[in-house]
Amino acid sequence: QVRLVESGGGSVQAEGSLRLSCVASGYTYATNCVGWFRQGPGKEREVVAVKYPTKGITHYTESVKGRFTISYDDPRNTWYLEMTSLKPEDSAMYYCAADVVPTEYGGSWRRPADFTYWGQGTQVTVSS
Repeated sequence: QVRLVESGGGSVQAEGSLRLSCVASGYTYATNCVGWFRQGPGKEREVVAVKYPTKGITHYTESVKGRFTISYDDPRNTWYLEMTSLKPEDSAMYYCAADVVPTEYGGSWRRPADFTYWGQGTQVTVSS
C-alpha cells in the first residue's frame, strides 16, 4: 500500500523560505508523476507544481513560477517543494500527490481528482 508523508510546513514572514518534503513508501513500481497541491480556507484544492520523473518535465502554476522549485530524489522516493519569496497568499495546507491518470487517457496534471495517492497535508502560513 502506497503511503505519502509530508513534512516541512510552518510559519514564516513574507519573503521567507520553506522546503516541503514528501516521502513515499510502499511503491513496487515507478510513479509517473509527483506533485504538490494546496488548499486555502474556503478554496478549492489547486495544483502548485508537478514533475514527471522519467520524462524530466515540470509544470508550475503561474503564481509560483520563479519562486518555487519541485525536485525529485529517485533513490529516496522523496520529492521536495522549495519555496522562496513567500507571500501571504501562499498560505494554505499543502498536499503532496502521486500517480496521475496519463494524458492519453484524459488525465490532467492540473486536476486533483486525477491523482491517486495523497499525503495528509502540511500547513504553510505566511505573515505580512
